[in-house]
Amino acid sequence: MSDSTDGGRGRRNAKGRQRPARVHGGTERSAQRPAERSRTTDPQRLAAYTVLRAVAGGAYANLELPTVLRDKRIHGRDAAFTTELVYGAVRMRGLYDPIIAVAAGRPVTSIDANVLDTLRLGAHQLLGMRVATHAAVDETVGLARKVNGAGASGFVNAVMRRVSERSLDEWLAEVLPATGDPTARLAVEHSHPEWVVKALRAALLGHGASSPETVDADLAVLLATDNAAAKVSLVARPGLASVAELVDAGAEPSRLSPVGGVLPGGDPGGIAAVREGRAAVQDEGSQLVALALAAVPLDDRDPTSPQRWLDLCAGPGGKAGLLAALAVEAGADLTANEVSEHRADLVRQTLRPASARARAAGRTLQVRTGDGRVVGEDEPGRYDRVLVDAPCTGLGALRRRPEARWRRSPADLADLGRLQRELLASAIDATAPGGVIAYATCSPHLAETVFVVGDVTKRRDDVDLLDARDYVTDADGAPVPMPGNGPMVQLWPHLHGTDGMFLALLRKRPGALDR
Repeated sequence: MSDSTDGGRGRRNAKGRQRPARVHGGTERSAQRPAERSRTTDPQRLAAYTVLRAVAGGAYANLELPTVLRDKRIHGRDAAFTTELVYGAVRMRGLYDPIIAVAAGRPVTSIDANVLDTLRLGAHQLLGMRVATHAAVDETVGLARKVNGAGASGFVNAVMRRVSERSLDEWLAEVLPATGDPTARLAVEHSHPEWVVKALRAALLGHGASSPETVDADLAVLLATDNAAAKVSLVARPGLASVAELVDAGAEPSRLSPVGGVLPGGDPGGIAAVREGRAAVQDEGSQLVALALAAVPLDDRDPTSPQRWLDLCAGPGGKAGLLAALAVEAGADLTANEVSEHRADLVRQTLRPASARARAAGRTLQVRTGDGRVVGEDEPGRYDRVLVDAPCTGLGALRRRPEARWRRSPADLADLGRLQRELLASAIDATAPGGVIAYATCSPHLAETVFVVGDVTKRRDDVDLLDARDYVTDADGAPVPMPGNGPMVQLWPHLHGTDGMFLALLRKRPGALDR
């Protein structure tokens, strides 16, 4: 984009002669008065503002942004600019808000929410992107004039000029807490709620990914990774698409997943296999969870009878789409259960390509709506493989879901923990003797992972914990390197380049009586 490259050239005066730009704190500052600046803004910044307001109303950036880009016909580099603007402003508000408060001379709670979103977009351009200072200020003022009103634009201009007077390092020195507690400083510097920073620190230690001597340094790297753009990972659903087809369309083969690809740039919707539902965007860690469940040998069953597989919490359908393809290849039937009717519809849409292949093979892919907590009671011992992709805080997917860190609170853990335990217990009840259960979350929080598995298994005598590391293998079939001693697996964004997926594999004891 033209305004993201240089702005070091001076401006011209009324006679067209070059004059030097005003410089403050080593950055160029706009020489125009507010009334002379743009009275409007470009489509990219307006689209970013539109998404931020939708997110403030409860929408998800990763779902809302593609719709807005499509509606406003923003493509290519302009779409990339808009995406960075949205994700950066949402991710980094924990740092930008105290900076805006100092520049405005008032707490951000006294600034109208819509104006604050405009300022966050401007702050990210000044402090987090290579946008020329004059362009960042002028375009943010123009955006404010269009969406917040002429009165607000003067306030936005004043705040933006003050923000532009200091570098990011200078602002960090100003707003970081003057405390010896590294957690509080990391929370502001890397824009995470302090409770999340503490939880991730405990998780690094609890999962064996850090030692007491290295945990603070490791934590800083993890938090910084949460604020980096996630790569676009693709899955070629077996029997429907191949990695070679994705590579031919511009992807690179995944080093982690044997059915995965990584798209270095461009729109995944431009790939025919993705448009047709034979391939999809799916994190490599998520792929490894489904592949691990399918790889565990079954005990104590007739190999000539078709297997029955269950995805207990299937919505919105990413793992179900891969499981369905794997089930058809294995000659198995899959039931995808989802408590929400809307999300169940998304699963049906995801499974449509695999369903046609299943029918041709005489197999069944069923999507139904129901409470996963009662499936074990209603269908005891029916399924050979059961996936519990449990609802969670999503702290392992903060790169892709930037608003999640601001929407969750420690109070959520009690209700989630109860639900997670009930779902895992139901899954074990629904599993046939010799069958396998995969419990997964996209969170490394100890209260959602090892504590849940430990609490459920210690109350039962019909299930054994397997070493999940034996079944999490890379594209070459080698074990994916894991910190810690197992038997559960925790993937990390800063170590594996995936979402922070947790996986525990359990086997229902052969001959176990249904509870």
